[in-house]
Amino acid sequence: MINSVYSSLTKSEKKVADAVLGDPEAAVFYTITDLAEKAGVGETSVIRLCRKLGFKGYQEFKLSIVQDLASPVEQMSGKIEERDDLTTIAKKITVQNTQALQNALSLINEQNLQNIVEAMIKADKIYFFGVGSSGITAMDAKYRFMRLGFNVDASMDSHVIAMNAALAKKEDVVAFISTSGSTKDVVDALEIAKASGAFIFCLTNHARSPITQQADAVLLGTSREMPLQGGAFSSKLSQIHLLDILTTAISLQRKEQTYSALEKTAKSVIQKLY
Repeated sequence: MINSVYSSLTKSEKKVADAVLGDPEAAVFYTITDLAEKAGVGETSVIRLCRKLGFKGYQEFKLSIVQDLASPVEQMSGKIEERDDLTTIAKKITVQNTQALQNALSLINEQNLQNIVEAMIKADKIYFFGVGSSGITAMDAKYRFMRLGFNVDASMDSHVIAMNAALAKKEDVVAFISTSGSTKDVVDALEIAKASGAFIFCLTNHARSPITQQADAVLLGTSREMPLQGGAFSSKLSQIHLLDILTTAISLQRKEQTYSALEKTAKSVIQKLY
């Protein structure tokens, strides 16, 4: 399809097309920012190429590349083969998930982490936002911080996220969770929250993505997702792992408040257990 329209493309669009044709296997993992940087053009040139090819957006374009490169089994399973027995599958997945955690550990910036810890301890209110699978992680983060005694809220609805972002104050912390770092609903809400002066951090797997460009601090995971793997468990595992590190670090710096909150919340549900 690209070859068929290549002669009609602008100079910038041809650079994007060349970058994709030169290494399509790598292109399926690029964010729109990555591809624009690789081609040496602006992100608008990537969008224009996608639309000239008949796609509604960049994600649909990447999905088409995946479908052209691999069979459905390869798309969904990565390096796991159809002939693998259950034990082999279990071992391969364990190795992949373990590597995802090790990679996340290697990318932790201690100063970034400390800035987040300090901001959250001082915050009047903490918000966690994410959509889709990342929204589920946001809800889990709310549960964890509520048990630690924080004034915390979370949402995975794009309209509610936008409204809460508009209501955030300078004394608040707003956390945005997005594996790709390019989810439009999240990026738009981040821009709204940024105007309030609140401390903003993001949890993502892409260091060069729209969400990281405006955040005050970034926590990075490394598990990559192809378009057909949205919500891959390895990505979620990486996110939860980073949140676990964050909550533990905060708990150690406010021991009395943490213990009191954990005791109160535990007693509140004790009658609900046999």
